[in-house]
Amino acid sequence: MEGLWIKNYDAEVPKHLEYPKKPLFHFLEEEAEKNPDKVCTIFKGATISYKEINDTTDALAGALAGLGVKKGDRVGIFMPNTPQFVIAYYAVLKAGGVVVASNPLYTATEIAHQANDAGIEVMLVMSNFYKTVKEAQADTKIKTVVVTNLKETLPALTRVLFTLAVEKKGGHRIEGGLPEGDLWMKDLLAKYQPSDRPKLDIGPDDPCLFQYSGGTTGVPKAAVALHRNIVANSLQIKNWMTNLEADGEVVLMAIPLFHVYGMVAGMNFGMATGSSLVMVPNPRDLKDVLDNISKYRASIFPAVPTLYNAINNHPDVLSGKYDLSSIKACISGSAALMRETKDKFEELTGGKVFEGYGLSEAPTATHCNPMGGVNKTGSIGMPLPDVDCRIIDLDDGETEMATGEIGEIIVKGPQVMRGYHNMPTETANSLREWNGETWLYTGDIARIDEDGYFYIVDRKKELIKPGGFQVWPREVEETISDHPKVLEVGVAGIPDPYRGETVKAWVVVKEGETLTKDEIRDFAKEKLAKYKVPSHVEFRDELPKTTVGKILRRELVRQHKESEE
Repeated sequence: MEGLWIKNYDAEVPKHLEYPKKPLFHFLEEEAEKNPDKVCTIFKGATISYKEINDTTDALAGALAGLGVKKGDRVGIFMPNTPQFVIAYYAVLKAGGVVVASNPLYTATEIAHQANDAGIEVMLVMSNFYKTVKEAQADTKIKTVVVTNLKETLPALTRVLFTLAVEKKGGHRIEGGLPEGDLWMKDLLAKYQPSDRPKLDIGPDDPCLFQYSGGTTGVPKAAVALHRNIVANSLQIKNWMTNLEADGEVVLMAIPLFHVYGMVAGMNFGMATGSSLVMVPNPRDLKDVLDNISKYRASIFPAVPTLYNAINNHPDVLSGKYDLSSIKACISGSAALMRETKDKFEELTGGKVFEGYGLSEAPTATHCNPMGGVNKTGSIGMPLPDVDCRIIDLDDGETEMATGEIGEIIVKGPQVMRGYHNMPTETANSLREWNGETWLYTGDIARIDEDGYFYIVDRKKELIKPGGFQVWPREVEETISDHPKVLEVGVAGIPDPYRGETVKAWVVVKEGETLTKDEIRDFAKEKLAKYKVPSHVEFRDELPKTTVGKILRRELVRQHKESEE
């Protein structure tokens, strides 16, 4: 099986790459030196050049050092896709810190868990999420919250309109000012200069990212990526794209930057190619997505199938209102890409949509369909340059399966994580020796065909992926089981025509008590992000279990599917 896929690489894709032994932010620094005036970020019409971003991140790195951030410290970022996220991200790295990017949809409970696990003491946050972070702070070691307002990177006129019409109503205004100990990012940037950046020896083997992943088991865990891991994956993706312009592309950043997919296949890929990043803070705002594609002639558009499908069916797209002909390359990830979605989007734009595969433990991509070659329906494509991949027996974890046979995907490559933070058992389960080398056991079930194309048979066991988000059943079960009237609960993913998969809860109510579906959902909403709250609730007298009392989630899903037939 070794190298079976290489013969089907696009002719322009190298089999092996050279990786610079430099920290991740060297992409930004090199582009700022070569093309200082080139546009780095575009947001609501306002542009920031590579030199400005580089200088600003140097100054903020100095400010973070002044706040006590030392090499190896974990620093939180709690923001949507905005220029401030880009600035915060590279400033943390330049200060020697490790980025912990949290989902802006998280509740205070979820933030507290992540902050405590990572040991976060400084958090950079958008002002409309400040209240949530402060609610979590009492249960964490967070000492300082650095706040930025959306309007700080808006064009002058838009800023005025935002202040008058949106700021207060949208929760962006912090009434009464910041309490002692918290700081405005703009004030720090006014106080510190680029020359204040700390002089540190930051190398390829230093950690740069804690990416939280649930994998196949309940509690989220932090996959630790080194600088060299993300440098490698950024360059792998760059070299996989066979028709990139030498002076850079326009990358539409609608995929969330807190997600490793958007972070690496969008932002870091953009930096590695000297591209301009068009920032879209809310991908559900389809008008904003379409306006940005049309206005700024976006050429690279990484996204999830749900978003491509929504564009396919948007009335203004179908009526020809938007010109989407600038799009030429789209890597689709996080959920299965349906052939109908792919074909229709390609017909509308003239671009190419090709499905890839990756995971937080190899941030972010390990496989992709070729840009110029054959894209096989249902396939995640082939391993990227320098990635080796095998299908291993599900029972013994050792025997390599033959072509066409089903087993677990294991991968080896320069982007594979160092391990999980403070979880040696989980690390040992995922990073195992096989044939004398260390491989990442993904937990995904797949097969390979005679051409070296891989096919996912089953996603990570019981992980639920509504619209590309990650939902861990155990977390939802634990939340609902806290309800005083709930005796037992099982949670699993069921098919959904729009999001691919959605969350369902099967609930057993305590004897003598009554509950409604809305009461369950309302209770869950208090502690869980919206996408984790069950879309479907079914009350049962009992739940199927193993002989040791473990709830059989797969049996619940089977019964659900059977009832739908």
